[in-house]
Amino acid sequence: MTRVAAVDCGTNSIRLLVADPLGVSSGNRTEHQTDSPAKLVDLHREMRVVRLGQGVDATGRFADEAIERTRAALADYASTMRELGVQRVDMVATSATRDAANRDEFFAMTAELLGAVVPGAVARVITGDEEARLSFRGAVGDLDPTQGPFAVTDLGGGSTELVVGDGSGVRAAYSADVGCVRTTERCLRGDPPSEQEIAAAQEFIGERLAPAFAAVDASEVKTWVGVAGTMTTLAAIAAGLEAYDPERIHLSRVSLTQLDRVCWDLVAMPRAQRAEMGVMHPGRVDVIGAGALVTDALAKLMAAKAGVTELVVSEHDILDGIALNLLDQP
Repeated sequence: MTRVAAVDCGTNSIRLLVADPLGVSSGNRTEHQTDSPAKLVDLHREMRVVRLGQGVDATGRFADEAIERTRAALADYASTMRELGVQRVDMVATSATRDAANRDEFFAMTAELLGAVVPGAVARVITGDEEARLSFRGAVGDLDPTQGPFAVTDLGGGSTELVVGDGSGVRAAYSADVGCVRTTERCLRGDPPSEQEIAAAQEFIGERLAPAFAAVDASEVKTWVGVAGTMTTLAAIAAGLEAYDPERIHLSRVSLTQLDRVCWDLVAMPRAQRAEMGVMHPGRVDVIGAGALVTDALAKLMAAKAGVTELVVSEHDILDGIALNLLDQP
């Protein structure tokens, strides 16, 4: 049995999953092997907000302090991997790293820390298309295939992935350059944001999402699945939770009417009030308003294109997809 570690380093957060395989399935085969694992057994999940993409949209470079925050988190993750006896590791870097001019400094840091776990390991930049496909694989693993076709949206800090597929795999995918950090830095300055700022953000979001829905046909979608921190937080608020509980959130359903109310309540809410919410991670307080605006736009597009009436929220996402891909390897 192979123990694997998946690390997802995005614009806003860095996350770790250490897992073992549970059983195999004759479906979802790869070119490398006959069977691939049907499920993962989680040994450790962790998330830290490091804001690696701080200012990248404006400067084109990683800030020194952002790299240091990421280094500190990854050093702790590497220690956890060694303690748990990880045999394979894959660290993927997404939107912010694709855009940063000084990304070589970032990669040198990851090679130093990950190489102490598995010799030769280093972070790799993945394309938006691969990011979308990994997210889809992780997100739909616990869903009944008869509920498909699925549309999976992975709303990150710098990009949002839209993927449509079914039990046999991905049909189409698109990575849009819009996320909660990018939208906040470009459009939202006030506390709470002004009507003019909100309108500018909506225009920016609409311009970035339009090509995604032009490229990906969502007309046959039966189930809309949302992953990543913005949507899981919105689901927790909709459920009235006082403290975040991933077991309560995983595969929970939020009507679009309820989602609309939660999104606009957050947009209008002052920062201090958001910070007091028990389900709110401190690292999301500043960007959740923009995330709510992106979610609202996605909801309206999904309703118009596919006629969906609710959002299914999954705790499983790109991390699970990365881990499953590691287990596919010979």
